[in-house]
Amino acid sequence: MAAYVFCLTTSGGVPIFARNRSGLKSLPFPVIGSLNGVHMFANSHDVQLVSTVTDDSKIVWKSFYDSVTLIAVAEDDHADDCHMMNFIGYVLSIMVLLLGREDVKAIKNVERFKKDVRVCFPMIDRLIERCDLLTFGDTVNAVDTIASSENTVLQSFLDAFADCAASPYGCLMVHGKVAVATRKWWSLTSEELVLLSMLVSSLTQCSSRDIPVFLPNLSPEVPHRLMTFQLTRNVEVCVLCGPSPGLTELEEEVGRFWRASYDLLRSILLVHPTNFSISSTLDTSLLGFVLVNTETNRCLCSIFPHGNDDDPLEEHERRHILRSYYKHVVGNFFSSKVEGSGKGPSEFTHVAMDTYLTTDTHKCYAMLSPPHQIYALYKPSIPTFAMRSITEKTLFALIKDKGVQL
Repeated sequence: MAAYVFCLTTSGGVPIFARNRSGLKSLPFPVIGSLNGVHMFANSHDVQLVSTVTDDSKIVWKSFYDSVTLIAVAEDDHADDCHMMNFIGYVLSIMVLLLGREDVKAIKNVERFKKDVRVCFPMIDRLIERCDLLTFGDTVNAVDTIASSENTVLQSFLDAFADCAASPYGCLMVHGKVAVATRKWWSLTSEELVLLSMLVSSLTQCSSRDIPVFLPNLSPEVPHRLMTFQLTRNVEVCVLCGPSPGLTELEEEVGRFWRASYDLLRSILLVHPTNFSISSTLDTSLLGFVLVNTETNRCLCSIFPHGNDDDPLEEHERRHILRSYYKHVVGNFFSSKVEGSGKGPSEFTHVAMDTYLTTDTHKCYAMLSPPHQIYALYKPSIPTFAMRSITEKTLFALIKDKGVQL
């Protein structure tokens, strides 16, 4: 995970912003200037400086639109560079989402742009502090979902409300994860799906919002209106609209369309933090998993597959292990939704379908079953030879269950 991210103008190296993980001291400007200077020096000699490593850190550079240069500094976790590039790509996309591509592409007044870009800080900070996130979407480039038997019925409530809003784009979020969405919402790119979920999660909870957003792929220059309405605590319905209807007008319709769903919403809240409810029982050695569908751009993740348990591995440790293991595998052994992750695996003479890791405190197993990928975390007591069959059973128990629409 990145510890620092800096944004400067590409032409003159004028600093626009610097963000760092909480608890870390800000780097002095001469250091930031030196990092940018070496990149500019390389460019002036027709050399593309992409990344480098020190004894304990990794640094990556990337310029966009010949307008801004982003620099990210992180601990060297020996993962492929594609993951740091993915992080930098999300920082740029956040700027496009909230400011529009044209404003980022052609900065007319640097001082004004510095003020305008502040609206992006909550999302950028959330990205930097990803170790505290309950979601994995920004890591795997697929939007987090929550699977419940109530989803089928809730879909009809959502479709009716989206029709009332005259919008084909709508979704219902529970704890920052998508429960149900309209077909058009699912047709958005993986990046847009993740960004919209991240935006809603990064904002202070309130009864309703009306936010202009530029979809980085679908509509980077013409804004849509993202309207959100809190149905109950940690449950929000979102719609993407044009100039109409007005927020007040739609607020008056929320109760009429969603009042009858209150018991269903209360039930789906109970699915968190497990994030799924299936008829099958999963192996008791399983401590967590990340399940990705690379075709639908959706993922299902859980660090408490059996509900809260008494295993010594704490919540933040499980999240960190699963993220680290994903980054260890993707780009080295597997390719995935992360851009550039196919370079390492393409060097093999065969396609790797399984890989595992064993330590004193836990074991991990990853498996490909296109279009699905699963990354599983186990207790150290599980026999190594049994991990493959248990991971396979877990995968098929999840994707075959009617309650899991992945």
